[in-house]
Amino acid sequence: MLGLNKKLSQLDEEGKKIKVGLVGAGQMGKGMVSQMSLMKGMIPALVVDNDMESAVEAYTLAGIKREDIVTARKLEDVNIAMESGKYVAAEDSEFVTKANLIDVAVDATGVPDVGAKLAMDSIFNKKHIVMLNVEADVVVGPILNKMAQNAGVVYTGTAGDEPGAVKEIYDFADAAGFDVLAVGKGKNNPVDLEATPDSVREKALKSGVKPRMLASFVDGTKTMVEMSCMANATGFIPDIRGGHAPSASVDELPKIFSLKSEGGILNKYKIVDYVNGVAPGVFVIITSKLPQVQHEMEYLSMGPGPNYVLYRPYHLTSLETPLTVARAAIYNEPTIIPMDGKPIAETIAIAKKDLKSGEKLDGIGGFTVYGSIDTYETAKKENLVPIGLINKNTVVKKDIKKGELITYDMVKLDTTTLIYKLRKLQEDIIG
Repeated sequence: MLGLNKKLSQLDEEGKKIKVGLVGAGQMGKGMVSQMSLMKGMIPALVVDNDMESAVEAYTLAGIKREDIVTARKLEDVNIAMESGKYVAAEDSEFVTKANLIDVAVDATGVPDVGAKLAMDSIFNKKHIVMLNVEADVVVGPILNKMAQNAGVVYTGTAGDEPGAVKEIYDFADAAGFDVLAVGKGKNNPVDLEATPDSVREKALKSGVKPRMLASFVDGTKTMVEMSCMANATGFIPDIRGGHAPSASVDELPKIFSLKSEGGILNKYKIVDYVNGVAPGVFVIITSKLPQVQHEMEYLSMGPGPNYVLYRPYHLTSLETPLTVARAAIYNEPTIIPMDGKPIAETIAIAKKDLKSGEKLDGIGGFTVYGSIDTYETAKKENLVPIGLINKNTVVKKDIKKGELITYDMVKLDTTTLIYKLRKLQEDIIG
């Protein structure tokens, strides 16, 4: 991103703007619109939400006057308003992918099937697509990225999300010639596998987030999804199912993330994990085989080695997303994408409670299932269901005990969803 600020300033001076279409005007979306309004060379031209007033509020919170905002019900009205220099609020997500002047679409919904559709439609309409929706990416990211490459547009995860922040450090360390041993993120609350929208509702409403979203954080699913994204982008795998999840300070990370034979917790290197106690930061564990490099790292107060930690103490979520938008539009480059070929990791579904035959499930952040990370190969071998394929139309076919891994033969999935169809295509093509 070197010089990105100058590139944006240059666009501004030339009277040009990267026009962004955003789907999802929740907390993340509203923050993104406000941040974008402070930037040069870019505008939040179109904001879409199921609640029109939330889309309008995203603009007014950014200081945009109500008379400069048009509420549109038809695509024609969207195009006319944008051509007139107005900001547009709407309820139909298809407008983002079909509006004439939109350069980059951003999905901030967090709903797997919605994200899959928005991404595919954006790609089909030759628009770059930025995914705050990691939940969709870990299920069908490889096939969407392949489609985007074939269409000549960028499919990408976002800066500010923990996977994107990790990937930036990983790329730096890898480019500099260090050996990368582990990547990971912090977690700022203890995991409660029984968390539901009801149990976190009061806290969620105080924080201004949806109860389902907070439940997905508290029950650990969001962390597992983010780790799966890191794995798919780097080739690193969980050392054990779910990760070790140690509690540690930053200074303790190099020793903890060393092999058991070296006094650490790991069975192997090239792993992804999370740590209680270093949130909201992300980290990469590195080493070097050369004594002179180790000597200089110690001189630079990086510790005694041989393992060292590169730590970033923050990630600014959607406030950083506009940087990914700019990188895609200006340089035609992603921030984070799945590696070519088969996925590396899977976020598998586990029963949150005893489930009875005939009962319907609900999905991420709900009452019935939570997610855990495992390798893609293990998930395939054990016939385990990715949590992103489970929705409110998924039906239990036989009794499942609390804590039991959910396999394909235990449930009847909703095969009408786009994400299911894309996943099947991905497996047919990629494996």
